[in-house]
Amino acid sequence: MRILGRVIVLLLLIIIMAAGGIVWFDYLNVIDAKTVLAPFYRFIRRESRSQPQADPNELLSLDAERLAIRLEALELRTREMEKQEQEIAGRRGEIEQMAQELEERQKALDERENSFIAMVEEAETKGRNVEQNARYLTGMPPERAVGIITAMDDQDAIDVLRKTEEIAQQEGTTSIVSYWLSLLPAERAAELQRKMAGRPPDPP
Repeated sequence: MRILGRVIVLLLLIIIMAAGGIVWFDYLNVIDAKTVLAPFYRFIRRESRSQPQADPNELLSLDAERLAIRLEALELRTREMEKQEQEIAGRRGEIEQMAQELEERQKALDERENSFIAMVEEAETKGRNVEQNARYLTGMPPERAVGIITAMDDQDAIDVLRKTEEIAQQEGTTSIVSYWLSLLPAERAAELQRKMAGRPPDPP
C-alpha cells in the first residue's frame, strides 16, 4: 500500500508537470495546444489564446530575412552617402567662393602693384628727364637757359632748379641757380623761390 501510494503521487506529479509543460510551451508558441487547453482556460475563466494564422503561401526563409536586413543596411548606407555628398557639395561651393574671393583680391593686388610700378617708372623717367634738362641748361649760356626756364610752368622750373642744385652739391661745384634767378623777372623769381621754400604767398 505504501509503494502504491508513492506511485500514485509520482504519477500525479508527472501529470501536473506535463500539463504545466504543455501550457508553458503553448504560451511560448513552441507547440499549438489551444484546442486541448480550451476547456482548461474556460475552467479557470480565462480567454484562450489564439494562434496567429499564417498564410499557407507565405515562405519563411532565412535567406529572405538576411536579404531584407542587407537591403535595409544598404538603404541606410545609401542615405549616409547622399548626406555626405550634399555636405561635400556644400563644402565645395564654399571653397569655390573662397577661391573666387582670393582670385579677386589677387587681381586687385596685381593691379595695385602694376599701378605702383608704373608710378615708379614714371617718376624715374621724369627724374631722368629733369636731370638731363638740368645738365643741358647748365651747359648753355645763362641768358638762353633763363629763357627756357621762363617758358616752363612753375613746377617744371622748380624741378629743374632743385635738380641743378643737387647736381652741383654732388659734384662739388658752384650752383648757377642763384644767377638764373637773378636773370628772371623779379616777380617770377620771387614766386619760384617762395614755392621752392614751401612758404605761403605774401598777403597783398
